[in-house]
Amino acid sequence: MRKASIAEIYMSDSALGDRYSNLIEQIIQMTLKGNIRSKEQVYQMLVQEIEPDSGEIFEVKFRDRYMQTETQANDKSDELKQAKAMRAMRALKTLDGEWSRWQSENRNRSAIATAVRRLNQADKSDRLLIFLNLSDPNHPDSLNADQLKQVALTSRQQPISDPETQQELAQLSEGILRGFQSWNILQPHLVSWIYDPNQLGFEGSPKGINPWEVWAKQPIGENLKSFFEVLDRNDPVRFWAQDQPDLSVADWVELSIVVQTLQRGLVSWAENQSYSSKAGRSLCVSLFLTFALIWSELANGFAQSSSLNSIHRSRFSEASFRVTLQILRVFAQRDYFPLYGTIYTPFTGGHFREAMNYLSEPLKQTEGTQEKARILTLIGAAQRVFGAFDIAKEIHELAKEIAQEAGDRKCEIANLNHLSRISISQKQYAEAISTSQRALILSRQSGDRMGEANALANLGYAEVFQAQLLESDPDAYELAIGYLEQGLALSEKLKDLQSQALCALSLGSAYVTLNDVDQALKYLEQASYAAADAGDRYLHALCLANFGEAFYQEKDYSKVVFASAIAMYKLEQMGTTDWRAPAGLLTILRGQLGEQFDQIMQEQRSRLTTEIGVDGFDYLTELLDRYRQS
Repeated sequence: MRKASIAEIYMSDSALGDRYSNLIEQIIQMTLKGNIRSKEQVYQMLVQEIEPDSGEIFEVKFRDRYMQTETQANDKSDELKQAKAMRAMRALKTLDGEWSRWQSENRNRSAIATAVRRLNQADKSDRLLIFLNLSDPNHPDSLNADQLKQVALTSRQQPISDPETQQELAQLSEGILRGFQSWNILQPHLVSWIYDPNQLGFEGSPKGINPWEVWAKQPIGENLKSFFEVLDRNDPVRFWAQDQPDLSVADWVELSIVVQTLQRGLVSWAENQSYSSKAGRSLCVSLFLTFALIWSELANGFAQSSSLNSIHRSRFSEASFRVTLQILRVFAQRDYFPLYGTIYTPFTGGHFREAMNYLSEPLKQTEGTQEKARILTLIGAAQRVFGAFDIAKEIHELAKEIAQEAGDRKCEIANLNHLSRISISQKQYAEAISTSQRALILSRQSGDRMGEANALANLGYAEVFQAQLLESDPDAYELAIGYLEQGLALSEKLKDLQSQALCALSLGSAYVTLNDVDQALKYLEQASYAAADAGDRYLHALCLANFGEAFYQEKDYSKVVFASAIAMYKLEQMGTTDWRAPAGLLTILRGQLGEQFDQIMQEQRSRLTTEIGVDGFDYLTELLDRYRQS
C-alpha cells in the first residue's frame, strides 16, 4: 500500500480543519437561533462529525474561535457586537463541556479497542499476563470494572478465524463477566462479618467469625466456594491449587477478579476508619500481606500440580505470581508499609517460610525500583526471623543499594538496622555496633526519627551482648542501657509500638543479664504490652522467652514453664530458630527438677491449652525431645 505524502497529509488536515471550523460555527448559530434544545444534541453532532484520531485538529480550531469570541465579549466599544459575542460565548461553553465529554468517551472507546486488539493478537501463553497488565492498579491507564466488562462483551462480538483463539477469548470473557457477577453477590458481605476490630479473622485465630466462612456461604460457584472453605479451615491454599484438575481459564479469571476486588475493598474500608486510624493501618498491613501470600501460595500450588495439563500449570502459576507482585507494589507505595517489625500472616511455620522463599528469588530479577527495595526489605526481615541469616543479609544489602539509587533514605536506614540485627543474631557484636552507629548517624542527618529509634535499640542491644561476651563489669552496661533508654523514650514520643517493644525488650534482656529481676520484669511487661498492641507476634513471643529467663532467676519454676513453653511453641510455629532458646532453658530445668518438672507441666496444662490448644500442649514434648536430640 502506498504511503501518503506529507503534502497529502497536510491537505487532509487542512480540509478537516475547515470542516471543524464550519461545525463550530454551525453550533454557535443554531444556539443563537434557539435551535439547540439540549447539551445531548451538541454531543451527538460531535459524535457524528469528529473523525477518529483527529481531536487535536478540532481542539486547535475550537480554541481559536473561543479566544476570538472572548476578546469580542470583552470589547465595550460596540455594545451590539459585545452582546452577540456574549451569547456566542455561552454557546461555546456548552460546546466545551460536550467536547470534554466526547474526549473522555473517545479515550474510553480507544482503551477498550486497544485492550481487545492486544488480547486478540497475543500468544496463548501470554494472554493471562496481558489481561493482568490491563487491570494492574500500578499502571495509570489500567482499566476499571466497567471497562473490563466492555472488553469482555466486545471480545465476544469480534470475528475471529482461528477456532482456538476464539475459544480462548470466549473463556476469558466468561471469566471476567462471572467474576464481577460473583463480586456483586459478595459485595454486601464485604465487611458484614466484622464486629471487633481486634479480632478481624486474618491471624488464623479460632476466635470469632472470619470472612472466608461468610463468603463461602454465599451463592457463588463451586470453585470459589471450595477456595474460601480451604482458607476458613486455615489449610494451605497451595494444596487447593494442586487439586484442581478441571480449572479453566474462565475459572482462574473469575477467581482473580473476585479475590483482588475483595482485597481492594477491604483495604479501602480499613484505610477510611476514622474511629481508629491505628487499628485501620494495622489491618491494612495484615490485609496486604495476607492476600499477597495467598497468591504466592496459589502460584506455588499450580506449579506443583500433577492434575493440570502442562499449559495451564505454567500459565496459572505465572499469572498468580504476577498478582502477588502487583499487590506488593501497591503496598510498597503506602506510607504504612512496615520497614521494621515482623510479618502479619495467617500462614505459619513451613507454609509461610516456603511462600517467602518463593518470593525472594523472582523479586531479585525485577527492575530496580523503590518499590522493589521496600519489598525486599520485608522479605529480608522475614528470612532473618526464620534464621536464614546469609540469605537475609544478601537481600538487605541488595535492598540497601536499590534504596540508595532511588533516593529512599528511610528504606536505606531500615536495611542498615536490619543488617545490624542480623549481626546480633550471628553474635557478631562489633559489626552490629558499627552498622547501627552508621544507621544512627544517617537517621539523625535526615531526620528519620523511627530509624533513629531502631538504631538506638540495635546499638544498645549489641552493646549489652558485647559486654556480656567480654564479661565486662556492670559499669560497662551503663552506656548500652543509656542508648536503649533514649530509643525507648523516642519511640514512645513517636508512638511507634514496635520500636517501643524492641527497646523495652532489649532493656529487659539487659537487666536479666545483670540479674536485676525487678527492672527486667518491668521492661519486659512494657515490651509485652507494646508488642501485643502492635500485633507483632514475634516480638511478643520473644518477650515470653525473656520472662522465662527472669522467672528462672527468681526460682519461680511454674512461671518459667508457662512462659517458656508458650514462647517455644509460638516461635517454632512461626518458623524461626529462636524457639531453641526457651527449649534450652526448659531442658536445663527438666534436668534440675526431674519428676517435679513433669508435675509442673501437668499443673500448667489447663492454662497452656487455653493459649496453644490441646494439640499444641501435646507438641511441647516433641519439641523438647527434638531440641535434646539436636
